[in-house]
This record gives sequence, C-alpha cells and structure tokens, in this order.
Amino acid sequence: MFARALSRKLRTQCDLRPFSTSSTARADFTHVVVGAGAVGLATARRLAERDGTSTLLIERHGAVGTETSSRNSEVIHAGLYYGPTSLKTHLCLKGKQMMYDLCKKQNIPYRNAKKWILSQNAQQHEELVKTHDFAKSIGVPIHFIPLSEAHAREPDVRVKEAVLESPTTGIVDSHTYMSYLESDFQSKGGDLACYTSVESIKPLASGSQGWRIQTKSPSSSETTWITAEILINSAGLAAVPLSNSILPHSRHVKPYYAKGSYYSYSAPTPRPKTLVYPAPTTGAAGLGTHLTIDMTGAIRFGPDVEWVDDPNDLSVNESRLPAALEEIETYLPSIQREKVGLDYSGIRPKLGKGGAVWKGNGDGFLDFVIRKEEGFEGFVNLLGIESPGLTSSLAIAEMVDGLLYK
Repeated sequence: MFARALSRKLRTQCDLRPFSTSSTARADFTHVVVGAGAVGLATARRLAERDGTSTLLIERHGAVGTETSSRNSEVIHAGLYYGPTSLKTHLCLKGKQMMYDLCKKQNIPYRNAKKWILSQNAQQHEELVKTHDFAKSIGVPIHFIPLSEAHAREPDVRVKEAVLESPTTGIVDSHTYMSYLESDFQSKGGDLACYTSVESIKPLASGSQGWRIQTKSPSSSETTWITAEILINSAGLAAVPLSNSILPHSRHVKPYYAKGSYYSYSAPTPRPKTLVYPAPTTGAAGLGTHLTIDMTGAIRFGPDVEWVDDPNDLSVNESRLPAALEEIETYLPSIQREKVGLDYSGIRPKLGKGGAVWKGNGDGFLDFVIRKEEGFEGFVNLLGIESPGLTSSLAIAEMVDGLLYK
C-alpha cells in the first residue's frame, strides 16, 4: 500500500510539470540528464547544486524510479565481490558511506541488517575464504562467526560449513530515498519532465556547440526540441540504445537484459532478521536466490537470473519457482513451500553475460562504464549500471560531476 501511495504521489508531482527554456545564452539548459532512476536523480541533484547552471531531468515514465531502481532487493551493499580496481568496488565503498550518512541526516528509513554468506560444503567454503580475504585486502569489515553463534542468532538458518558475516551491509527504503532525491533536486532549481521520451539526439559540431534533443509526450503527437550544453545518458535499460543512436557504429555495444524474479513469503515463520546469501558461484550472473528483508521485516527471496530480449517484460516466470524453492531450502529448510508466492521482477541492464563476482583478470567480470565519450564534447555515458548501482548512486553522481568540472 505504501509503495502504491507513494507512486501516486510522485505521479501527481510529475504530471504535466512544465519546464523552463530560459537558461544560458548558448542553450536552453546547462545539463540534460536522461533517466530518472536512482543514479539519474542523484546525478541531476548533484549538478543542480552548481551556481549559474540549469539542469533538466527527463523521464519517460510518469514517476521517477519505476524501472530497475525500484525493482531490486533494496540492499546497501558492502562491496565484497567486484575486484580490487573496478569502478564497482570504488563507487560501492564510497556510495555506501554516503548513503548511510544521507539516510541518517534526512531520516530516510534504513537498517544496518548485516549479511551472512553461507557455505554448505568444502568447495563453497573455499569461495567464502576468497571473499573474506579480498574484503580484508580492501578494508571492508568482514569476519567468520562460529556455527554455535550462528545457530543461536538464527536458529532457522541451516549452515553446515561456515558463516561469513558482513557487518556493513544494510537495507534502505529505495522509494523514500528516491523521493528525497527528487524533492531536493527540485528545491535546488532543477526541472523534472516526466511522461517525456527522447526521440532523437543530435550533437552540434560534435557537441562543441551543445546538443539538440527531440522529446515527445504520449499526450501529444507533437515533438519538442530543446538544447543543452552537456548531455548525461543515465537511461538505465535504454542507455545502450540511446548511446548507440549517438556514437558511430564502430563504438556500438550490445545490450543484455537479466531478469530477476522475486518471491514473497506469507507465513509468520521462519523469519530471519539477517540477510542470507548462498556462497558465490563462479561465472554466475547473479548472487544466487538469497533472502532479503524490507523495512517492515517482511522477507522475500530472489533474484534469480533469466536472460530476456525484451526489457519491458516484467512478468514473473512461474516456471522458475521450483528451482528457487530448492535453492532456498538449502539454507532455510523449514520454509513452508505453499506460502512462497510470485512477487515481482526487475531487469538489470548488462553489457554481457559475464559473472557478477570478480574472480581474476580475464574472468569475464563486467564493470560499470562511466566516461566522457571521446570526440563528443559534453557527453557522459553511463552504461551497465546494475548492482551495486543503488548503493553507488551518490558516488556515481560525484564522479560525473568530477568528470565535467575537475
């Protein structure tokens, strides 16, 4: 009920919201950010803080954050999986602390729930040791806990070999977080245009004279052209197609879409209070069907990984439930199967089918792409912004600002 009410509130704020075109002499706006997910909101908010500039945030849906940003586990990640030099590690570590600080300051609901990663056999234990050693090497708090302590704290959780605890992992109310970013962005003078799709983008003199952006509203057959000095592509699931529409064919990339289904649980027990993850699997595109908790204490399971061609297909695939139940029962054997139901799905924008966990150079691990595009002045591309994108959002915004102004 809360999520639906908030969605209605955001939609009311976005409906037919006009935006000014009286910015700088060179262009209608200093910055145009395409895509109002968590990263786009954070980036637009950061840029709107700059004196003497104007920022427009364009969103094709009727409310902010309705795609990947609101269809995930709402986990504040610790930064355990992404390798020593990746953007994912750097931005997750920085973004985690920035998010905790902002949530405390602005009373955004969050909880430092902690996370357990479990091993049930010797092979899985080796993976936990690797995760432990890597986390230690980059200064992320982590430790093994005795099985006796684990059984005392979470008696319903089955673990045969070892428990690795991440004390800085948490959860956040992503809807309230994005609502705050939206409100703060607008209070800084930013303009938000919902129900607005980008039809085409033309660089003017390779961007040196700005960008011409054609937009369209579903309520009108007419299109509107606006100009900007700087263009930020934060379009999430549509980011690769948008990038490919601007860059030459030799620099095109192929989008991949990983749908993850989530499952609800309606029984009062078992109900752990800690996030529970299986041991990471080499080459897997996700972190396994894990147990997460929302701010009300309700538990859910997911996501799994299903490669799809249509990024708009958000139906939950019922045929995947039996496999999910088998994985869940490896760590929560007393679960009541009949109380596990289909909940929702989300789609992660990926740049390939590589693993979600870094295992060494050449392992197929795919990092964030955040860069100024050579030969296209004033164009910043954000591609493959999947997990830990929510956790990293404030740090990504800071990075984009730095790319443009430092």
